Amino acid sequence: MNKKLNTFFFVLVATAVNLVITIVVFLVMLMLFMRLIAPHISENAATWASMLIFILAIALAFIIYQLIIKVFAAKVDMQKYFDPIFTPKNRFKKKE
Repeated sequence: MNKKLNTFFFVLVATAVNLVITIVVFLVMLMLFMRLIAPHISENAATWASMLIFILAIALAFIIYQLIIKVFAAKVDMQKYFDPIFTPKNRFKKKE
């Protein structure tokens, strides 16, 4: 496989992993909230808290995802196997 195909599969798998992490974190946080806090607060407050839990789950999943990518990047030479996704534009080319 070439670098472009490796990059495509990496982005595809990384996106799927990020979605799974987000869903799992959200469900765990929601389950804990429903069992521990929701019975003691009003329905309106529980609705707002659920929205806050959703936002916090996205943020926490992003942090977990970044840690996983850092560990992966430390173990794998990404420049060797993957093509850069964003190539810098040479706006300021040296004139000879």
